[in-house]
Amino acid sequence: MRAVFVDANETLAAVARRLLRPDDPPFAIHADPGIAPQDLPGLLSGAEIAVIDHTALPRAVARACGGLRHVVFLGTGARSYMDPEALAAECGITVHTIKGYGDTAVAECAFALMWAAARGLPEMDRAMRAGTWLRREAVQLTGKTVGLVGFGGIAAEMARLCRGIGMRVLAWNRTPKAHPDVTFVPLERLLAESDVVSLHLLLTDETRGFLSAARIAAMKPGVLLINTARGALIDEAALVEALRSGHVAQAGLDVFTVEPLPADHPLVSLPTVTLSAHSAFRTPEASDNLIGAALDHCRRIAAG
Repeated sequence: MRAVFVDANETLAAVARRLLRPDDPPFAIHADPGIAPQDLPGLLSGAEIAVIDHTALPRAVARACGGLRHVVFLGTGARSYMDPEALAAECGITVHTIKGYGDTAVAECAFALMWAAARGLPEMDRAMRAGTWLRREAVQLTGKTVGLVGFGGIAAEMARLCRGIGMRVLAWNRTPKAHPDVTFVPLERLLAESDVVSLHLLLTDETRGFLSAARIAAMKPGVLLINTARGALIDEAALVEALRSGHVAQAGLDVFTVEPLPADHPLVSLPTVTLSAHSAFRTPEASDNLIGAALDHCRRIAAG
């Protein structure tokens, strides 16, 4: 059974080569992160398994990949790039996702974005490089309340980090949960009381546009908003308006509805936004965990 890593960047390709075993099933590495979906059928000819990092797999393209039976998606956000249920029903392709590989890495990025927003560091950095001695009043995070929307492994790590600096941690989850030193509350209360709101939801049909204009309006005035989950969780137009009005004082965003973020997007021109290029999980430790898990999936599939 043959597998192809269709869109490996330089870093992940090197990790895959290092972690491959001599007795592994055939595993080809296509080191082109910019491959177009329409090129996948040719690349996957004769392959039963596709390992995909970020390339879209529309149903029409999947149907043209005649022998493809499994997709190992590198992460949990496969729905941003394909329709797993439709692929299973219409093409006989099973989509496998990978959880937990970068919980600490993503939480540390969310934590860093929170600090950057609280201190206004990117705005001061840009001004000083342009020759302006810009000084901004900052938010002291110790003693403040952080609200975690969605509570899985990443949010648990974020809670640990925030508790470590003396923050009060609230959380809301779609299903009941409990965690030490975290107070689970209704969403309305979380939005109203949190000085920082950090999103940690999976993107599904139910959560798309979850942070709507109404929910943004329900947040505490002057809130800091952090998103390292998926851009489509937020009504971006409503967020832009809230940033312009100051209702949202600062935002730290690693993810966007359209990626790469267009150069003319309104978020780019707002000084109160810290932008990161969907890189929260990009650490050597997380990459090893991710590719190791993907190879384990391929081994199990090949073993039947």
